[in-house]
Amino acid sequence: MSSLLLVVAFFALVSRGAFPDCKHGPLAGNLVCDPNAPALDRARAVVAEFTVPELIQNIGNESPGVARLGLSAYNWWNEALHGFGGSPGSIFSSSGEFSYSTSFPAPILMAAAFDDELILNVSTIVSTEARAFHNANRSGIDFYSPNVNPFRDPRWGRGQETPGEDPFHVGRYVHQYITGMQGGVNPKPYLKVIADCKHWAAYDVENWHGNDRGAFNAIVSTQDLAEYYSPSFQSCVRDAKAASVMCSYNRVNDVPSCVNDYLLQALVRDFWGLGDEQWIVGDYGAVGTIAWGHRYTGIVNASALALKAGLDIDLGTDLQNNLAQAMNESLISEDDLRRALFRQYNSLIRTGFFDPPEIQPYRQLGWSDVNTPQAQDLAYRAAVQGMVLLKNDGTLPLNSSAFKVALIGPFSNATSQMQSSYAQPAPFVISPLQAFRDAGSFKVAWAYGTAINSTDTSGFAAAIEAAQNSDVIVYAGGMDLSIEDEQRDREEIIWPGNQLDLIKVLAEVGKPFIVVSIGGGQVDCSWLRDDDRVNSLVWAGLPSQSGGTALLDILTGKQAPAGRLPVTQYPASYVDEVPMTDMSLRPKEGSSPGRTYKWYTGEAVYEFGFGLHYTTFRFAWVDNTATSYDIQELVAAAESSDAPYPDVAILDTFEVEVTNTGGVTSDFVALLFSRTEAGPSPAPLKELVSYTRLRGIAPAQSAIASLEVTLGSIARTDEQGNKVLYPGEYELLFDLGSGGANRKTVILTGKEARILAWPQI
Repeated sequence: MSSLLLVVAFFALVSRGAFPDCKHGPLAGNLVCDPNAPALDRARAVVAEFTVPELIQNIGNESPGVARLGLSAYNWWNEALHGFGGSPGSIFSSSGEFSYSTSFPAPILMAAAFDDELILNVSTIVSTEARAFHNANRSGIDFYSPNVNPFRDPRWGRGQETPGEDPFHVGRYVHQYITGMQGGVNPKPYLKVIADCKHWAAYDVENWHGNDRGAFNAIVSTQDLAEYYSPSFQSCVRDAKAASVMCSYNRVNDVPSCVNDYLLQALVRDFWGLGDEQWIVGDYGAVGTIAWGHRYTGIVNASALALKAGLDIDLGTDLQNNLAQAMNESLISEDDLRRALFRQYNSLIRTGFFDPPEIQPYRQLGWSDVNTPQAQDLAYRAAVQGMVLLKNDGTLPLNSSAFKVALIGPFSNATSQMQSSYAQPAPFVISPLQAFRDAGSFKVAWAYGTAINSTDTSGFAAAIEAAQNSDVIVYAGGMDLSIEDEQRDREEIIWPGNQLDLIKVLAEVGKPFIVVSIGGGQVDCSWLRDDDRVNSLVWAGLPSQSGGTALLDILTGKQAPAGRLPVTQYPASYVDEVPMTDMSLRPKEGSSPGRTYKWYTGEAVYEFGFGLHYTTFRFAWVDNTATSYDIQELVAAAESSDAPYPDVAILDTFEVEVTNTGGVTSDFVALLFSRTEAGPSPAPLKELVSYTRLRGIAPAQSAIASLEVTLGSIARTDEQGNKVLYPGEYELLFDLGSGGANRKTVILTGKEARILAWPQI
């Protein structure tokens, strides 16, 4: 071991500390402590004080700091997926203050609300609570959230962490979440927290049929990369100005993501503009998988290549353990190291890490700002707004005469199971059983029935007895993290264990029967859809701390359901029609029926965007827009507009009058799709181009859905990845929620025009 390696090893022993002391500490005279100096100059000044061993040791998530400079240890691994989350960098006390944080529903359920304002409000509260923990020295100030990989395959174990399968929708969700986390789009003078978009790129395989994420090679066409796998990251980096990006475990077209110059430099930094005040982190152990999983190169060279490609922080210890040797072998330079630390400290400076607390509003946040009544109410409303009514013959909402309820199933008394992955200690988690009992208007007979993935039928008899003695049966089942999770993909997309067997037995009892499907991913509900003895079906996602109350209020009509599925629910046979490792989206005869609602040529059990209501609506286009648009005029207008990029320039705003013709006040989610044969073949079946959520439309009242359509959303992606406006007819489809659509045709005239050029390898 060289002398350099020995010195690096010493710095690993330094313990965790607190904020730098810029009044009396060793850095008091350094420019980094001058809040009036430019952040870039401040970062250069502090990093200039680091020795090479200190640089190396501080490039991992467990950074020891530099004691002689008064820089305490810092852990870069913090999570905030649906609340200030549990992670190696976060510290919850065993009781009392800082022993919990607000636990919002899983992203997949919040996304089903199709409500940008909701997501902004949620992430604003998440960042407030995260700041409070940070101020108490109980976490870092950077957070590896959100997960913005689109939910391409229903078997993926981490789909629950995402906003769903549509890249346009995911991009909108991402923009709101990042904005709320960071306190605005590139806010001044301070970032609220440092947000991170993960996992770049084309990452959505955990461990399927022996294909481990740390060795998987995702073969992705340029067209699919530009059209499907990247829009959410473009929204994150280019538009929302996220302060960091995480590269993924997998290879993309033979090159591991974290050493992939094309992905990290050409796209993330050069094309989308990630600057030196922002950084790139490798997923936990991703550098190691370059050597041990992909066998791409040895670990020392892998560490050097990652640093050279633009990796600034290693979520793990591989860079810390190997860059000294890489330095000795001249594989990296001191400038490479200083660049990485410069980016790290630049981001910390942007949060006010070195500034006096009295001049920073975010430094005043504390325990009193955690789990406030407003946060609790928002967690409840997020669960309510996302729940989706999939089937109903009038049994729901439950009326006041249904006093005896049989509550059955493995989620009937669930608490923490409803929190999703990357959960934290919650202030409370209300189970469906507790909610029914607390309501006081029901006599509840409870029976577990069966476990989530069990084949044991010994609990069936008690469930049947409870059902026979009830006025109505409510079955709450589905999937938890034992079925779908990080490092756990599904083999099948059916109800786990013998749950469907129990559902069929309960249907035979002949009482009004409501089934609630709980979980992040979808299970094939075709039998429940088609059998008249199942009267109602609700997808409740993973609703978290107020999940039981939210579910009860949906079932009883205190709240009206208006969520829409953010994914396609496929038939069980889908898993036999295309391997999970096939990353292509378009259908291929004999080997793939296509992926997502855009390309799937089979018959979905429930389509993307499906969702019923307790009321009825009438729809009418407001004819105040053009029917024909000249492409050259659109491009010229975009270039002269305030739009920062031509793809975000507005084509037009289309309006639809939505009238409540039923008897229940309800929200309505307006989804607008486009369909055209113009452009490259094959054309998608349809594509989401705009959406909005109308709130509280009372009976006999109307509201206007204003649906802004951008040039980028209606453009097509060619085989080279370019965004192109093509002349031709475009059918706009205003989705009704139950399978139908109101249609309007517009025409683009003139010559085709490229509005966004995709970087080529």
